[in-house]
Amino acid sequence: MKKFLMGMIAATAMAATAASAGTLVINTDTSDPAPKEAFEKMIKKFEAENPDVTVELNLFDHEGYKQSIRNFLTTDAPDVANWYAGNRMRPFVKAGLFEDVSDIWDDTGWQDGELTGSMAHAKKSMTIAGRQWGVPYTYYQWGVYYRKDIFEKMGIAVPTTWADFVAACATLKAGGITPITIGSKYLWTTAGVFDYLNLRTNGYEFHMDLALGKVPYTDPRVQATFDKWDELVKPGYFLENHAAYSWQEALTPMVKGEAAMYVMGNFAVAPLREAGLTDDQLGFFQFPEITPGIPMAEEAPTDTIHIPANAKNKTDAKRFLIFMARADVQTEINAILGQLPINNKSTVKDDKFLKAGNDMLNNAYAMAQFYDRDAPAEMASAGMKGFQEYMVKPERRDAILKRLEKARQRVYK
Repeated sequence: MKKFLMGMIAATAMAATAASAGTLVINTDTSDPAPKEAFEKMIKKFEAENPDVTVELNLFDHEGYKQSIRNFLTTDAPDVANWYAGNRMRPFVKAGLFEDVSDIWDDTGWQDGELTGSMAHAKKSMTIAGRQWGVPYTYYQWGVYYRKDIFEKMGIAVPTTWADFVAACATLKAGGITPITIGSKYLWTTAGVFDYLNLRTNGYEFHMDLALGKVPYTDPRVQATFDKWDELVKPGYFLENHAAYSWQEALTPMVKGEAAMYVMGNFAVAPLREAGLTDDQLGFFQFPEITPGIPMAEEAPTDTIHIPANAKNKTDAKRFLIFMARADVQTEINAILGQLPINNKSTVKDDKFLKAGNDMLNNAYAMAQFYDRDAPAEMASAGMKGFQEYMVKPERRDAILKRLEKARQRVYK
């Protein structure tokens, strides 16, 4: 069937207009050094393999891209554009601005990259209304980074259940160690904690329904998530005065051995190593199970590429998406990015945290994209303000949830 789809692409290419054939216009916001290098190398590789195609790359800065994408998708669409998975792509799908690329994902479609087998764990985050709207090429894991040496010294095993996790916090607290560091000055770190508590308490589908505005914030199931949060906040298991610290400043207690855990993304490893922690001192584990039997979805913000519905050269655009889905291409691009390939046939750098993340995500039930990607911007802003306020003043929980419910009714109407 691979030959069938590639044959169709070739036949369509012959019918393409002279104005569009052979020129592939790509818009991206990969302006930071590593993403820029990675994309430029992949474009050269694609052109070498497809000498009939010339790529025109339009590079935007991040903010400029966010401000421009809806406009250029509508009025002057490129052939390929990068964006993000999950609910973040929903407005463009709903507006008819992204092309349906389900044939690349179909069981009987293109098999060279084996998307059905090699990206099954990422398919949910690329699916809206039962169809697929792009291809993912990189992500990174979230979880619990911890001081392995402190755990060993205090006789604490890596927690796999909620009871184990809370007991570990109690042991650390009793021993004079802050169980969990966090810097909530810029709010978003609180969303990482909320996402995992909600995913583990209520599951991926409920979490996505909440992000889509389908569930009231006063729902008993949201209250159940906050019940679990209470078990960490009320005994004082988080870093004191965390609202005064950025996420980077909150690394310091962990480096000094004054705090033991951080619910964080893998980008925290580099500054922890640079601050002097060795891989013998630092470890990583999956956020533990809360409700037994609920499939373990993970937090894994995913970068994606799409074909705009108004693209002029969809034939070569589809060739580029297929190219970017390949295991060897994802191995190369993620070696430069220092992140993880989605294609499970790819290989990752010899790094214990990347390998741990790769194993965890390859076996995940589904991937959440992070609260401020999954929820609309206005709801995410209100939510994260509420999460931080709750962590500082847990006695305000009911008032905060009622306020978030009012925000939900306003944002999603």
